Amino acid sequence: MKKWLYKESQNSELVTQLSDELSVPYTISNLLVQRGIEDFETAKTFFTPSWEQVHDPFLMKDMELAVERIGKALANDEKIMVYGDYDVDGTTAVSLVYSFLKKFHDLIDYYIPDRYTEGYGVSMKGVQHAIDNDFKLIIALDCGIKAVDKVAHAKANGVDFIICDHHRPGDEIPEAVAILDPKQDDCNYPFDELCGCGIGFKLAQAFAAENGLDGSELAEYLDLVAIATASDIVPINGENRVLCSYGLDRLNKQPRIGIQSFIEAANKSKFNVTDLLFTIGPRINAAGRIHSGKKAVELLISDNRVAAKIVADEINAFNLERRELDKNITEEALSMIANDPEMLKRKSTVLYSPDWHKGVIGIVASRVMETYYRPTIILTKSGEVLAGSARSVREFDVYNALSECTNELTQFGGHMYAAGMTMEESKLEAFSQQFENTVANTIKDDQLIQQIEVDAEIDFKELEPDVNGNPLPKIYRLIERFAPFGPTNLRPVFVTKNIVDNGYSAAIGSDKSHLKLNIVQQGNPAFKVAAIAFKMGHLADRIKSGEPFSIAYSIEVNEWRNTINLQLNVKDIKFEN
Repeated sequence: MKKWLYKESQNSELVTQLSDELSVPYTISNLLVQRGIEDFETAKTFFTPSWEQVHDPFLMKDMELAVERIGKALANDEKIMVYGDYDVDGTTAVSLVYSFLKKFHDLIDYYIPDRYTEGYGVSMKGVQHAIDNDFKLIIALDCGIKAVDKVAHAKANGVDFIICDHHRPGDEIPEAVAILDPKQDDCNYPFDELCGCGIGFKLAQAFAAENGLDGSELAEYLDLVAIATASDIVPINGENRVLCSYGLDRLNKQPRIGIQSFIEAANKSKFNVTDLLFTIGPRINAAGRIHSGKKAVELLISDNRVAAKIVADEINAFNLERRELDKNITEEALSMIANDPEMLKRKSTVLYSPDWHKGVIGIVASRVMETYYRPTIILTKSGEVLAGSARSVREFDVYNALSECTNELTQFGGHMYAAGMTMEESKLEAFSQQFENTVANTIKDDQLIQQIEVDAEIDFKELEPDVNGNPLPKIYRLIERFAPFGPTNLRPVFVTKNIVDNGYSAAIGSDKSHLKLNIVQQGNPAFKVAAIAFKMGHLADRIKSGEPFSIAYSIEVNEWRNTINLQLNVKDIKFEN
């Protein structure tokens, strides 16, 4: 059972005043005030993100040192290695920095660690590869902030590091030439929620400024920043909102060759953040999950349509394999919980199987967490150790919880809601118990109840087409101007009550697990609304019985064969009785 949490009522006088100033409906001005937008000028900035809102990259600690070291490498013809993680953020960051610096320096290559033999982050194998092949500078992207021993080994062998990371630093900081990470306590950069690719972009921006380059040359890389920002689920406010807006515009107007086939396959006229998260991101990720993240970089830096199409087809095949693995392992994991009474009583979930595919355990952790809604860790065998992925529930910091389990862990890293770790197999039982104790002692009961934040209650009257015949209502068109959506600026969720079936609702899908709704609101029977409710097919018979119900939903559209129609995306259904 999900809890509907209505946002606090806003100052009605202020909402009305803003509504008049902007000439928008009360519902829209209420959404703005909820987001802290209370006057015309702030609204103008929100609706029209501009490049003037992007910060000076040299405000970031060590940026001057980083640019100076790259300049030295170019001047002395030193070999540069661009190193990044195998996920979307890492591979897009590598693609960006490699492509940018390649314009000025031929002695440059990239390195993506193997998920299975090297694991996450900077690996000793990668550092040794740099040493053995006479690289003098490693630029680490989306990783490195905890690679103390690897950076020390590199330094002892004449290889410098520039670290571009957005993860939390540990107690000890690596001895790198420069560390670009706004999450450092002594970094005063105005925005600390950039993704790894965003940090890489700031490095390119700083290099361009230092060398008198036209900033417009950086526009071609903003699609990569948008893809990474969406896929890494960082807050889409502040600088991220600007970079993502420009990146989406670039992707929709001038998509890079490497992702054109993904866009064409989606059969959509315009991509948004959700499309990046669920269409492009998983395919880029699939390369590193199933084969190698190098394939993703190869695709993203390609300037040859024929070659790019071949790689894209390979990655699509990897993605199909990933989906099948994801489905099978998720079913097995859920069965393990359902058949273990003791596990059902716990406040956390820790599951292990040596046979699970390491490339999808993060996805499986998300699926299991969504089903049982508690902090979840999925582990599998990785060489001589166990490797795991953690996912967390609303407002519970899984990174902090793992910090209480360091005696059982070999290493760990990550964010509030997602983390990775390794441990010796002999420590599994002790870790599982310690993690459970930590979660049970710190989590609040209401954090274990899935919540839907409701922005406002409205009637279907507000969804009716404009008098000018536009099939999409004014409220939808105005809400779309709130984009790009993401954490801290989620797509608004509304509630409408007294809904009944119009006679055409039905369970759909091969397993009838989804629900296609054709509904009306009592008192307004002439206006019919289409909606989709994923994973709610089991409610079809009750819906069709004519019993009134309420829905929590977001206002979206369904695009099919160049025709766009209003469609509600239903998050939850509650029956009136």
